[in-house]
Amino acid sequence: MVGLRFSKNGAMASSLRLRPDLRQTAARQAAARRTALPVAPAPGGVTSGSAKWAVGGIIGGSAAAGVLAAGSSALALYFARRVITPARFRAEDQEVLAVIREGRALRVIFAATPDATVDGVYGFFFDGGRGHARIGRILSYSPAERTVLREVEHVYSGDMATARRGWWSGAAYPDPAALGFPVEDVLIDVDGGTAPAWLVRAAPAVAEDVAPDVWAIMVHGRGATRQEGLRAVRTARELGMSSLLISYRNDGLAPSASDGRYGLGSTEWRDVEAAIGYAVQQGAREVVLFGWSMGGAICLQTADLSRHRHLIRAMVLDAPVINWVNVLAHHAELNRIPSSVGRYGQLMLSHRLGRRLTGLAAPVDLKAMDWVSRAVELRTPTLIVHSVDDEYVPYGPSAALAEKNPEMVTFEPFDKALHTKEWNVDPERWERQVSAWLRQQLAPRANPGDQEPPAGNAAFK
Repeated sequence: MVGLRFSKNGAMASSLRLRPDLRQTAARQAAARRTALPVAPAPGGVTSGSAKWAVGGIIGGSAAAGVLAAGSSALALYFARRVITPARFRAEDQEVLAVIREGRALRVIFAATPDATVDGVYGFFFDGGRGHARIGRILSYSPAERTVLREVEHVYSGDMATARRGWWSGAAYPDPAALGFPVEDVLIDVDGGTAPAWLVRAAPAVAEDVAPDVWAIMVHGRGATRQEGLRAVRTARELGMSSLLISYRNDGLAPSASDGRYGLGSTEWRDVEAAIGYAVQQGAREVVLFGWSMGGAICLQTADLSRHRHLIRAMVLDAPVINWVNVLAHHAELNRIPSSVGRYGQLMLSHRLGRRLTGLAAPVDLKAMDWVSRAVELRTPTLIVHSVDDEYVPYGPSAALAEKNPEMVTFEPFDKALHTKEWNVDPERWERQVSAWLRQQLAPRANPGDQEPPAGNAAFK
């Protein structure tokens, strides 16, 4: 089966599957449309035998080529539409083999998968998302039996004992209250209505070397929710920042876009702009944008296009999409889609004539979101945290951006964290590195225009 897969942990989280018979179905449909091709008769109304054979050969060759072309077009269109169409449900692709209770301790045996066999702390959703548990360290792992025993740290909702399948997530906590932080539910005015957000205000007592009028705005990834940003709240709070964990168009909480399609950052940035406006109304003078996966692409677009871009003090991007062309080509290769077909899918997304096929209200300018090519145009201090084994968003463009613009971009590579799980694998390291970098960026300065460049790119020293 050809599986069009995006991350199972939150960012780019919907598991997208191409139907196994897609190529064959497209070919059969194309052939069916060509079975009644008319043949012009010879003069006098009679077609000679040789002419019949000649015409038949032409028709046969053309039909075969047409079938192949139609099949490729169908596959390219299906690929393009799946990239920009929000998933209606999540695939429960993690099997639960047994749940063991020993006194007050709860343990679970999972089928060994690439996600379940990476140590750290994670979220596990089950019962169609109604159940949520925080999964802790690995207690034992049997490669021969393909099983892994893990600790269950807390069950927030549902009955873990009845769970049979579910999905792995980087969202270990359900809400700010689970982290012990007071939270306010607020609404932000956006296109089409209001978008819910969590507001975690800064602690009353903060360190003297940070700016309490700087807010953190957390931008989740494709197919994820505002829960994804909870991993950064503790760090932001320790630095004296209030945190605004937002929703945006098509994420299931905020109003949907008029076309119901992802813009891959080209449209969603307007909702981040609205969040910055809200923060300013509440007393913020500047903001730090945090973005995961597609949320990183959204942050970059905000820093480029928003009327509030001068208020963005810094950005922290976790496994960001730096170049959509690279990501889409990577997924075409993962799914054994010919590169020419993958490029055709990209063309459908980015060309105005493709709108009727993809359902997009406007084409997606993929070139404008290639920040490797536009590296020198990025003038906002940016920290990129990215695992070198990221299987969904390759880390190469992140490293290349930092190499091309070391004045503004610092790159911190992780390993064994897969996609957007850098915090989950090593929370202490993630928080330590992000905090140290932000303390430098948030150090008081006499004039916002007298900004000191970052200390340098640790990855390339």
